[in-house]
Amino acid sequence: MLPQEEDDGGILRDFRTDPEAHPLPTPSGRIEIASATIAGFGYADCPGHPTWLSPAEAPDAAAPLRLIANQPATRLHSQFDFGGYSNGMKRRGREVMRINPADAAPRGIAEGDVVKLRNARGACLATAAVSADVIPGVVQLPTGAWYDPEDPMEDASLCVHGNPNVLTRDVGTSSLAQGCTGQLTTVEVERFAGNLPPIRAFDPPGAVPALAAE
Repeated sequence: MLPQEEDDGGILRDFRTDPEAHPLPTPSGRIEIASATIAGFGYADCPGHPTWLSPAEAPDAAAPLRLIANQPATRLHSQFDFGGYSNGMKRRGREVMRINPADAAPRGIAEGDVVKLRNARGACLATAAVSADVIPGVVQLPTGAWYDPEDPMEDASLCVHGNPNVLTRDVGTSSLAQGCTGQLTTVEVERFAGNLPPIRAFDPPGAVPALAAE
């Protein structure tokens, strides 16, 4: 274990003890919940104070379930996805998606079934874990499974491994922040009944044929 210094509160301790002598690095020197600078930018999707903004995507008939793509418990983002621990938590070689029994039953989805998550952007396969730990109307699929397109030459190919990036938006969180929005979207889920494609994400690339001498 790395040695650690005791947490003494740092600048917040000093500020709490004497706000005038130890101001915070903000325009007012105090804790701020509003910013005139940010408000001055005039961004509709990033006001100068905390507020509720309606989600950019809402469930509809084509994509009635909300997808939460959380950080995985078996790896750091996608690092070492090929490792034994990460692979050991998958089922049939695919990432595990959790779905509430109330959503699984009308779709004919049972524990361990391979399912297809889809929306207008793309689709991926996963295995189903039927669980009341997620609320009805929500499915949960971790990020980080290496992208494995069924047809690498196709622009919107089915990811057979379970990478939710094929489903989420590729836009910033706001006009100012430009953070990642890869954790939330809407999808439909159906039981996959076709021939199960092989997992090839961890196969080394093939050798490039030598060019013939001119």
